This record gives sequence, structure tokens and C-alpha cells, in this order.
Amino acid sequence: MLDSVSRKDAKVSQRTQGAFVLAAAVFFLDRVTKYWVESRVATSDTCTVIPGFFSIIHTQNRGAAFGLFSGAQSGWQTLFLVGLSVSAMVLITSLLWRPSGGRLASSRRLRLGLSLVLGGALGNLYDRLAHGAVTDFLELYVGDFHWPTFNVADSAITIGAALLMLDMLRSRQATQRK
Repeated sequence: MLDSVSRKDAKVSQRTQGAFVLAAAVFFLDRVTKYWVESRVATSDTCTVIPGFFSIIHTQNRGAAFGLFSGAQSGWQTLFLVGLSVSAMVLITSLLWRPSGGRLASSRRLRLGLSLVLGGALGNLYDRLAHGAVTDFLELYVGDFHWPTFNVADSAITIGAALLMLDMLRSRQATQRK
């Protein structure tokens, strides 16, 4: 009995470690790509990658993901976004750290989503604390329609949030079938 408990704890530990390794990989990829853009592309310069669809443009975003709150002139948004990021990271870390017996981060999809959000939040938090703004550089557009410029961290947060919603939807459907 004791041996099966320690094997279960080891499996939980591996899952937890894997989740934090993924979050660290997202943070690392975010930092490397931002460093590359900051060191090679002047602010507001544009490098067309796929004409009519995708460009690299170096921007500094004082707002949230996709430029939300970027037009605010007071410093309240930085404090608010730092507090929101730290709160989200503490919550996600506690969910990932909790043993799967707690059922909070028991599915692979949920752990993956939480890990992506954690890594992305850490990447943008680092920028906000170190530079007062987040480096955005990925620009998608078709004709005159331009999606707000974003970065690897924003992408990870968005994909992670989509996975969390999908997990909630699937869990709800499974509960209704029972």
C-alpha cells in the first residue's frame, strides 16, 4: 500500500515538474524572441515576412495583451497589470502544485493550459517590471485589417485560455452524460 502511494506521488510530481518545465520553456522562448527583436529591429520599424499577411514590427505596449489599456496616460494600468499577473501566477502555481487527488489540475489539457498561461504571464510580467512596457512584434493583417500586435507570451496566454475553456466545456459535458 505504501509503495502504491509513493508511486502515485511520484507521478504527481512528474506531472507538476512537466507543467513548470513547459511554463519555463514558454518564458525562455518569449525572452529569446523579444531579445532578438529588441536588438535587431528599431522601434516602430516593420519587416514584412509574408506580404499582405504577416510582419515583424517592434512596438512597446504599456497596456495589456493586444494593446488593451495602452492608451491610458496615468500609471494605474502598470500597477493593475502587475497585480493581476502576480495574482494569476500565484493561483495557477497553487493549482498546478496541488496533487491530482484534489482534482483541480488532473487533466492533461488543463495542466497544459495552466502552464501556457503561467509562462506567458511570467514573460509579460518580466517586461513590465524591467522596462515598464511589453515588447510586441507579431503583426497579422489582411488588407487594411490589422490584428493588434502581440508576442509569444500573448500567444501562449491565448492558447492556454482556450484550452482551459475547452477543458471546462468537456468536463461539463462529461458531467451531464453521467
